[in-house]
Amino acid sequence: MYTANAIRNICLLGHSGSGKTALAESLLYMTGAIDRMGKNADGNTVCDYDPEEIRRNISISTAVVPLEYHNTKINLLDTPGGFDFSGAVAEALRAADAAILVCSAKDGITVGFEKAWKYCEERNMPRFVYISKVDEDNSDYNATFEALRERYGNKIAPVVVPIWDAQKKVTGIIDVLNKRAYEMQNQKRVEIEIPEDKVAVIEEFNGALKESVAETSEELMDRFFNDEDFTYAEMIKGLHQGVEELSMFPVLCGSGMTCLGSLMLMDHIVDLLPNPVEGNYHKATTADGKTEEFVVSPGGVPSAFVFKTVSDQYGKYSFIKVLSGTITSDTVLVNARTGETEKLGRMYTMCGKKNTEVKELSCGDIGAIGKMDKVKTGDTLCDPRKVVSLKGIPYAEPCYSMAIAPKIKGQDDKVGAGLNRLNEEDPSFTIAMNPETKQMVLSGAGDQHLDVLVSKLKSRFGVEAVLSPTKVAYRERIKKKVEAHGRHKKQTGGSGQFGDVWIRFEPQEEQDELIFAEEVFGGSVPRNFYPAVEKGVQEAVQKGPLAGYPMVNLKATLYDGSYHPVDSNEMAFKMAAILAFKEAMPNANPTLLEPIGALAVTIPDSYMGDVIGDLNKRRGRVMGMNPDNEGNTVVEAEVPMAEMGTYAIDLRAMTQARGSFTMKFERYEEVPKANQAKIIADANKDEA
Repeated sequence: MYTANAIRNICLLGHSGSGKTALAESLLYMTGAIDRMGKNADGNTVCDYDPEEIRRNISISTAVVPLEYHNTKINLLDTPGGFDFSGAVAEALRAADAAILVCSAKDGITVGFEKAWKYCEERNMPRFVYISKVDEDNSDYNATFEALRERYGNKIAPVVVPIWDAQKKVTGIIDVLNKRAYEMQNQKRVEIEIPEDKVAVIEEFNGALKESVAETSEELMDRFFNDEDFTYAEMIKGLHQGVEELSMFPVLCGSGMTCLGSLMLMDHIVDLLPNPVEGNYHKATTADGKTEEFVVSPGGVPSAFVFKTVSDQYGKYSFIKVLSGTITSDTVLVNARTGETEKLGRMYTMCGKKNTEVKELSCGDIGAIGKMDKVKTGDTLCDPRKVVSLKGIPYAEPCYSMAIAPKIKGQDDKVGAGLNRLNEEDPSFTIAMNPETKQMVLSGAGDQHLDVLVSKLKSRFGVEAVLSPTKVAYRERIKKKVEAHGRHKKQTGGSGQFGDVWIRFEPQEEQDELIFAEEVFGGSVPRNFYPAVEKGVQEAVQKGPLAGYPMVNLKATLYDGSYHPVDSNEMAFKMAAILAFKEAMPNANPTLLEPIGALAVTIPDSYMGDVIGDLNKRRGRVMGMNPDNEGNTVVEAEVPMAEMGTYAIDLRAMTQARGSFTMKFERYEEVPKANQAKIIADANKDEA
């Protein structure tokens, strides 16, 4: 069992394909946790174990792998780089106290790296930058390092630098702090002499590190100016403080394939990155609704935060980070969200999909509890003596929606049940039944996200589903006042049916609900039949004359009619009202209305022309442009929602995934005449 001081919770962040999973694999191998290294392409890595991850060769969810190194436990959280799976990144960021941003020496600073940096900035999270793949063809460590310096300034501090041979091939690395050089021989680290041409560079970098350390205290600054040397302990303490205060971001490098630099990375994780007590501070809401700072404390009453759930065919695991005290498998805690008492079941430490049962988890550690059916991601489990609720995980709003339906009719319940189970595991998507279009709508971060969910429905729950574009909820209205006669007369032996009405239909402004009024004089229609007439019109307006969409902005006034003392009844007057509606509508200049959305697109200025040109093609109207405080521009526009089905994917392509948007329904507007014919034809085809 490790104390909080001897635990490090680190998330690996970066663009898809930058080498995060390979790095995790090399760290597992170098610490003896595995005896042979897997490869993404072979589908046998510890972190990518889900069948979907193996099939697609990408990470889809965050994997937790614990490493033991120099009497320290390092909980590594390997996150997906694909933008469709940013929900898993948000979960890892809540559990981590520091981050390693992986940046490939072949690709330099990518969009995924920029986003990862932004996530860390928002959370004031200490971080390393790890330049991966330094020994591969077409890699350029220097260009990548220079780009980092240019973008993020002198806080970028190299603590590990590569050694090249005459052919510019990376053969080893140098530890700047200790001025020692190493290379890998048969996946073992071997110390070598520092090449002569590197001595001056190392002195320069070492001097820069000393200067960074000197800035952490006045006493050290005085000694630095007097050219006094610092002890190793002073250097480590100063660098640790600089990393914690975000005044420096150490840069390391290496190769996940050959394990070059992997041990040195772990040395620096242990020495320089914060432990859970020093890590991210949390805000908690107490039972009486007050907000207070939550202090991570080994001596406090037990509490834990659920940051991830795995819910598959083998059962359910709730991944927790212990935030105070020690938790054992028979601890009784209160779920702050529900107020219910939960007796914890079996506890495990997870390494990818492999679980190892443990009797207790100490403050700062990460583990999983089995079969906690009522516990959800984002819940705080706490001691009954101090019930507090930590803020939930901030998932991005889903921005891409498709209709989902079973391939075989009659399996809607199976699809719904399967999606609800998957939603426990991935709360970043939503499912909703649209009562108007009668479609089940699945919303997520993009097409790949939804595609993975459909695949999981089949593999885990045995139900095949198909995705199709969501239907648009159009409306119909009239533009002209008309009067119409409806007579329903039926004579079949015995008492017949007779209802006779005159109704005036007229357009209203901004009034969705039908307005029904009567102006009958002289009892031509008895009062007791008014509700039946209203009911008939209410039923009729559900299907407009053009394409069968609901009618809005309508007033119907019953002003005349006649009745039969024996044959008139409620059904007859209801039918008469429907007939009057059908007769009136074609003459009332009916038209289609479409939903308009208020759109806010956040983009770097360089993409402005493309984005505005694209909005014009979608019949959008730009309403304004405002700078945000991060060097982007927010374009505000009103756009027909019918044109926005694939916008999430198109915007990503236009802006290399740097753009983001939000959209909410604003109002209904008339569809241009040129567009109405196709909508009507499509609706009639669907009816047929």
